[in-house]
Amino acid sequence: MNSIKYILLPLFLLFYTSESNAQSDSQFHFLYSIKGSFHTFNVDNLDNIYLITNENQLKKINGNGDSIGVFNDVKRFGNPASLDVSNPLKILLYYRDFSTVVVLDKLLNIRNSINLREQNMFMVKTIAASYDNNIWLFDEEDYKLKKIDEGGQVLQETTGWRILFDSVPSPEQLLDRQNNVYLYDKEKGFYIFDYYGVFKNRLPFLNWSSVEVSGKFIYGFSNDVLYMYELHSLQLKDYKLPPFLKGYRAIKVINSRLYYLTDDGLSVYLLK
Repeated sequence: MNSIKYILLPLFLLFYTSESNAQSDSQFHFLYSIKGSFHTFNVDNLDNIYLITNENQLKKINGNGDSIGVFNDVKRFGNPASLDVSNPLKILLYYRDFSTVVVLDKLLNIRNSINLREQNMFMVKTIAASYDNNIWLFDEEDYKLKKIDEGGQVLQETTGWRILFDSVPSPEQLLDRQNNVYLYDKEKGFYIFDYYGVFKNRLPFLNWSSVEVSGKFIYGFSNDVLYMYELHSLQLKDYKLPPFLKGYRAIKVINSRLYYLTDDGLSVYLLK
């Protein structure tokens, strides 16, 4: 098939079903692309795609290619350091320079904002949505993993990590997945806790980027290599990215799909 199946309005979106404008190989099968100029993106567990445009809009696109939400005030507190969409009903934008979390609903309307400095938390590098509709964060002032509610009140916290570890990590990514909390530090690897804040395990996978836990795998990228660690078998696999998947601005694997952002837009591949 060499025809365009969908042409969507507005014109910055083009969805393709053919491979006439993209490449595939035995591991990466091209599905479609979204044309446009985007700064970053994320994907939720329903395959909705969230794109921050170079014009500082946050757009939500569903699996059919329909735009189902727009947030026009992305730069309210400068550039967001992270975009957490793991709960499609509660989107989190974190502005590290202002220690502020902006909470959006499923249509990208503002629900609330949380100033962490008002809660005496001044050194928070990363946050994540929790399984119970609250927010995880790691406070580097007292080296504690904490859970807060939407009002910013601390619901639970771990023992200070200086007691737990000889060398304290500084996680740049935080994920609530598979009944665990995953904290990732490129220089030290993964630290895994249960929902009560009890330390369970450490995985020494270093210098990965764009880490994700999806299904039975932990994914990460390093030097144009995709790493897949199977949680049950404890096997680590790696795949060299083909030439047509190099030179990306951002990349991510979730729900057995690889999302690949370049200056021209976002391409989606099925990971076989």
